[in-house]
Amino acid sequence: MARARPIIVPPRVDKITIDRVWSDYKKAPSEDLRNRLMEHYLHLVKYNAERIHTKLPDEVDVEDLMSAGIFGLMDAIEAFDMERGVKFETYCAPRIRGAILDELRSMDWVPRLVRSRTSQVDHARKSLEKQFGRKPTDEEVANRMNLSRDEFSKIRKDAGAVGVVSLNRKWFETDSNKDVREIDVLEDPKQVNPFSAVQRDDLRDLITKGLSRAERLIVVLYYYEQMTMKEIGITLDLSESRVSQMHSSILARLKAQLQHRSKELQAQTEA
Repeated sequence: MARARPIIVPPRVDKITIDRVWSDYKKAPSEDLRNRLMEHYLHLVKYNAERIHTKLPDEVDVEDLMSAGIFGLMDAIEAFDMERGVKFETYCAPRIRGAILDELRSMDWVPRLVRSRTSQVDHARKSLEKQFGRKPTDEEVANRMNLSRDEFSKIRKDAGAVGVVSLNRKWFETDSNKDVREIDVLEDPKQVNPFSAVQRDDLRDLITKGLSRAERLIVVLYYYEQMTMKEIGITLDLSESRVSQMHSSILARLKAQLQHRSKELQAQTEA
C-alpha cells in the first residue's frame, strides 16, 4: 500500500463562527464554505481513524484511513439537516467510520510479508503436530521458528486478517440430503426483532423521562450507541470528567426513582 501524505489537522474555530459558517453554507453551498467546515471537523476523522487503526496490523497506515474518512465527512456535511436538532458531531461519526471500513473492505491491505509468515507458522505447526502426535503449543511453534514470544504474538495478530472462507462451503447435510452452506447459517446483524426493538425504545423513554436534553444524550450515547465518556465529551463539547460526573448524578437519581416506585408498588400490593 502506498503511503499517504500526512494529513495536518488545523486548529478549530469558535462555536459562534462555525455556526455562522453552517448557516451560510446551507443558504448558499460553496466549496470554500464546505472546506472551512471540513477543516473544523477534521479532528473527528483523525480520532475515528486512530481508534480503528489500533485494531489493525501495523502495516496499515493510519493516514490511509484518514484519507478515506475525509470522504465520509464530506458526505455528512452535504447531507446534514440543521433543522433536525441533532449535533453534527453525533451525526457524522457513523458516516466517517463507515467510509473507513468500506475502504478497508475494498482493498487487500494484508501485505505479502504477512501472508508469507502466516504460511510459515502453519507449516511449522503441521510439522510439529506430526512429530508429537498432538497439537503443539504456541511456545513450541515459536521455538521451532526461532521467534520470541512478542514476535510470534505479532504474527498471530496480523494473521487474523488473512483467513478466507467460502460462503458456499458445505456446513452440514440435513436429513433430506440438502446441503446447508456457510451463508445459510450466518447471523444477519441487520435483522431486528420487532418485539425487542419496542421493549428497547420503551425502556429508553422510561429511563430518560424527566432528564434534561444533555442528560438524555449522555444516557442514549453511552448505553445505546456504545460511545465512551471521551467521545460523548467531544460530541457535547464537555470535558470527559464533566460527562462522568453527570453520568454518576443521573444514575443516582434513577436509582432513587426506582426505589420510590418500588415502594409505591409494594404499598399498592399490600393494600
